[in-house]
Amino acid sequence: MDDFQIKIFIYIIIILSAVFHEYAHAWAAYSLGDPTAKNEGRLTLNPVAHMDPFGTVFLPLLLLFTGGFFIGYAKPVPYNPYNLKDQIYGSAKIALAGPASNFFIAIIFAMVLRFGEVDFIYRDLLSLVVLVNIFLGLFNLIPIPPLDGSKLLQVFFPNNPLAGGGVANIFLALMIAFFLISPLAYSLFRILVGN
Repeated sequence: MDDFQIKIFIYIIIILSAVFHEYAHAWAAYSLGDPTAKNEGRLTLNPVAHMDPFGTVFLPLLLLFTGGFFIGYAKPVPYNPYNLKDQIYGSAKIALAGPASNFFIAIIFAMVLRFGEVDFIYRDLLSLVVLVNIFLGLFNLIPIPPLDGSKLLQVFFPNNPLAGGGVANIFLALMIAFFLISPLAYSLFRILVGN
């Protein structure tokens, strides 16, 4: 595969992984008693229901083809915390469901790579699936709004000083991703895949 095809493949992985991530949020909310996401058509694996024109289409494609890296987002899954059966940890469970879905995908494909008979070309493609999902899972666990990690932190530290959001938080999250998440993602990749 040439460079263009690889970038398109990475983009497809990002889209499908983000869809599964958002579906996991919606499923967790529904299983905890809140039908908001289901009623708004978000309890689905249909990519169109979760795509944001700028964050899911324009921004990641622009960055992949101009900077060689990706960042993007899908439409956040809505839920009503007052409907949740678990009023204490329900929001944290919903937040955790998204990154957990990415780790689940990474583990499944890593086990195929580790124990399956996979041709060399397909090993590279499956490796990208594993690596992208590890990165997405870790990135979303950063405890900075609007990432899922901030909602987990909110349960234990309601007065989180970073709760306000804003451009500064996005810049901080990107710095953490570049200096900490990337090397950690590669380390986890080697542990899961075995090489």
